Amino acid sequence: MRKKLNCWEYKKCGREPGGAKVSELGVCPSTTETGVDGVNSGKNGGRVCWVVAGTFCRGKVQGTLAQKLSSCLTCDFYKLVADEEEEKFVVVKDILARLRK
Repeated sequence: MRKKLNCWEYKKCGREPGGAKVSELGVCPSTTETGVDGVNSGKNGGRVCWVVAGTFCRGKVQGTLAQKLSSCLTCDFYKLVADEEEEKFVVVKDILARLRK
């Protein structure tokens, strides 16, 4: 079984703590969102980046969940996580409930 990647590993964005683009773009909120650590087998928000506000994809900050969700649901990484997790895939409403605790 191959290692399940977090978004910053898959996308190679360089926004993880200590990453190559941190000085230019800042640390991505997905890398530090501990409220969802372990969800979909990820580190912090690394495998639920579609619910974390302020992530950086397609060359710009993605904003709130409402602003970004439609583009995230068509993302190759989102599809990869859904395929890898299969029946264990945690859906958006359940992730949000966990974040609100």
